[in-house]
Amino acid sequence: MTRWFLLPLVALVAPASAVPQAATPVAAAAPRPALIVPTVVARYPHDSAAFTEGLIWNGGQLVESVGLEGQSDVRRVDLATGKVTARATIPAAQFGEGLAAWKGQLVSLTWHDGIAHRWSATSLKRLGTLRYSGEGWGLASDATGLVRSDGSATLTFHDPATLAVRRTLTVSFAGRPLTQLNELEVVDGAILANVWHQPFIVRIDPASGRVTGVIDLRAIVAEVGATDPEAVANGIAWDAAKRRLFVTGKRWPTVFEIRLPR
Repeated sequence: MTRWFLLPLVALVAPASAVPQAATPVAAAAPRPALIVPTVVARYPHDSAAFTEGLIWNGGQLVESVGLEGQSDVRRVDLATGKVTARATIPAAQFGEGLAAWKGQLVSLTWHDGIAHRWSATSLKRLGTLRYSGEGWGLASDATGLVRSDGSATLTFHDPATLAVRRTLTVSFAGRPLTQLNELEVVDGAILANVWHQPFIVRIDPASGRVTGVIDLRAIVAEVGATDPEAVANGIAWDAAKRRLFVTGKRWPTVFEIRLPR
């Protein structure tokens, strides 16, 4: 499935003469999503050691979930300076993953443990844990609850209080399931998702699961110039009050504020 995903993206961004023949039947099966080229509005410093797994805007600051066993934490970060203003550690044996806010609390996932940690959004004090089945990759909140990715083509919608499963959604790109969905953010009712090891963010219709747009981060990835193969684009935060969209990546030195064309 991962290898198939590369074909429609090549078909989307490459000249027709460069598209492999194998991509032609796939492209004909369903409309291709629109390619969206963002404008960089501003650049802010970011901890280049942070293995970013979740990023949100909350309480006037960025809040970030950082991964890797023994290094995982949830931190509040001042946007202008990149300084960590508060930090809560995740148990050393656990790999921290996606992060979302819900009614004065933060919820952070772990990769393989099936444990979600609950934190005070203001103090980062640990408030308890919840359990879920499967892997934890990305997490986001909408008006009704939480939505989780697990590296597959399936998004799972959870009750925010108990993490009970409410429904699942298969994400499709040009008519085929799209795997490797990672960090998530909800923006104006649509779900944005990083795709692991890809310089693109996909925009997903939460009703149908169809990818309706592809945000092209290739110029930003090229500017970062990371040599670490795991220093991939991962991190999307939305400041709804000021309508600002931020993106970053694992071990990136920069948080980018971007604007999408109308």
